[in-house]
Amino acid sequence: MTRALSTPPTIPSGAVSGSPQPVLTAAGGLVLRPWEPTDARVFLSAYQDDELRRWHTRRPRTEAEVLSWFDGYREDWDRERGAHWAVSRTDGEVLGRIATKSWNLDDGVGGVGYWVLPPARGAGVATGAVNALSAWALDRIGFHRLQLDHSTRNPASCRVAEKCGFLLEGTMRGAAVHDDGRHDMHLHARVRES
Repeated sequence: MTRALSTPPTIPSGAVSGSPQPVLTAAGGLVLRPWEPTDARVFLSAYQDDELRRWHTRRPRTEAEVLSWFDGYREDWDRERGAHWAVSRTDGEVLGRIATKSWNLDDGVGGVGYWVLPPARGAGVATGAVNALSAWALDRIGFHRLQLDHSTRNPASCRVAEKCGFLLEGTMRGAAVHDDGRHDMHLHARVRES
C-alpha cells in the first residue's frame, strides 16, 4: 500500500539513482569518487589506525568484508539510501572516506560521516570533502538539511563541522557506544539557503 503525503517529497523518488553516482571535485585537488575493488586494502588498513578506531566502532576485519561493504554502498545508491565516496588525489591515492546516508527524501534530510588517513590529517582533506559533498547534496540534489554528529571528545571533527558551516545544535547525551563506553554526541547541521 502506498502512503499518501499531504506535501510532495522534497526530492522525488528516482531523482538521485536515475544516474550513476558522480565523481565530485573538491578544493585542494581532491576528488570524491565511488569506491573501487582495488581500494579494499587501503580501506581495511585505515581501520588499523588507533585514532580512527577510537571514533569508528563498526570495522571490517578482512578485504572480503570490505568488498561486501562496497557492494552495500552501491546498493545504498541504487535504493536512494545514501552515497559513499573515496576521497583521493587526482592520481588516485586514497586519503579518506566521506558518505551521506540515512536519507529521508520526503523531508530532504541526510547524514554526513567521514574519516581521513593519518598522513593526510591536518591538511584540509575532511573540510574539502565535506564542503564538496554539501554543495552537491544541497545545491544540486536539493536536500534541505544535512546533519553530522561526533563524540564530544573529538574536537577535530567539531572544527571540521564548524568550518563547513554545520552549526552546533546541541548535545545528545549518551547517544553512541564507543570502545571505551557511551559518549555524548554533538549534533551539527547545515541547512540549504532558500
